[in-house]
Amino acid sequence: MNIYFESFLIFFKIGAFTIGGGYAMVPLIEDEIVKKRNWIAKEDFIDLLAISQSSPGILAVNISIFIGYRLRGIRGSIVTALGTILPSFLIILAIALFFHNFKDNTVVERIFKGIRPAVVALIAAPTFSMAKSAKINRYNLWIPVVSALLIWLLRFSPIWIIIAAGIGGYLYGKWKMKNGKTETHV
Repeated sequence: MNIYFESFLIFFKIGAFTIGGGYAMVPLIEDEIVKKRNWIAKEDFIDLLAISQSSPGILAVNISIFIGYRLRGIRGSIVTALGTILPSFLIILAIALFFHNFKDNTVVERIFKGIRPAVVALIAAPTFSMAKSAKINRYNLWIPVVSALLIWLLRFSPIWIIIAAGIGGYLYGKWKMKNGKTETHV
């Protein structure tokens, strides 16, 4: 099968059947791209995910663009981005056209109330998988915990957390090189 068509179908399928946004898509994208097809190594996927989260825009679109670019350059990024965006566009268009028919339907309201807890689980699952892949251990566990608490409890902007983590990682790397350390815990 043509890789452009296959990658479009993969991202279209994931975009069409994932409720909960980009974070809920992460395990599905990883399963299709990393595990089933071996198009990208797990470590590269984690790096692309980190870049996608740090880039402005929608996570799902960002990760699809980076994966498409890694696979087939600019054409690949256009194809995967379209595959990701098109299902949402078509679904929102259909909802907009027919919203007045079911906006007060109690069955639809109950369905969405039932979906909400599942969405939380879909977002939590890749968090634990990424922590394992990012080699979070007892020495550096404090970094994500403190970051999450600063964002959640003290309402720090994630931008400041990313900047601080980048500066901290850079300084730690320089210190490690200066002291001749080769073992990594961060």
